[in-house]
Amino acid sequence: MPNPTAAMLVIGDEILSGRTRDANMYHLAGELVKVGIDLKEVRVVSDDAPAIVAAVRALSAAYDQVFTSGGIGPTHDDITADCVAEAFGRHIDVRDDARALLEEAYGRRGVEVTEARLRMARIPDGAALIDNPVSTAPGFTVENVHVMAGVPSVFTAMVASVLPGLVGGVPLTSESWRVMRAEGDIAGPLRALAGEYADLSFGSYPFQDRGRFGANVVVRGADPALVATAYARLQEMFPDG
Repeated sequence: MPNPTAAMLVIGDEILSGRTRDANMYHLAGELVKVGIDLKEVRVVSDDAPAIVAAVRALSAAYDQVFTSGGIGPTHDDITADCVAEAFGRHIDVRDDARALLEEAYGRRGVEVTEARLRMARIPDGAALIDNPVSTAPGFTVENVHVMAGVPSVFTAMVASVLPGLVGGVPLTSESWRVMRAEGDIAGPLRALAGEYADLSFGSYPFQDRGRFGANVVVRGADPALVATAYARLQEMFPDG
């Protein structure tokens, strides 16, 4: 049986403009591998409501799980919650349990719970809250879409809150071998090796080091013993590394 699939939707003009470098995709991909959920697609969209709504609908229909990042803060351009509600045809408003979390947290710090801060308590009807031990303001899950903050520390905490409740599959094992030859020189033998191990995936990732071309060849698969065998063959084929 194949592993469950996932997609990620990264939301924010700051990502597309280059002002902010996204670290959340890297973290999510690594965590999903550990639980046997295959990340199949990552989309980045601007703070544009129709684009977000369309992306949420498309990804939710195509994959088992969808993770969004960004756009659930207190400012006017934080529109992700409204867009997810629209995508699923659900009403959205400040919810009592989310409000209580914010009031308790801000109260301890002597900070006023303003109308802007209450935007972070706006939750679509029927959604389940995602715990946020870093800054309290919750994310939420609607159907198979998990809506999370864009701040990396908060996103990381929310992923840790969500993953234990998801059905995973077989975690993948991977091995990487650094080959100091150009891809054109290793392509033929590597293709033949991949043909012998149809249940594994082989990736070649080129680089240049001090004027020499090379490639990191990665072997991935669900069977650790098979990965180890193929990796040994790879080392035999290219013993010079």
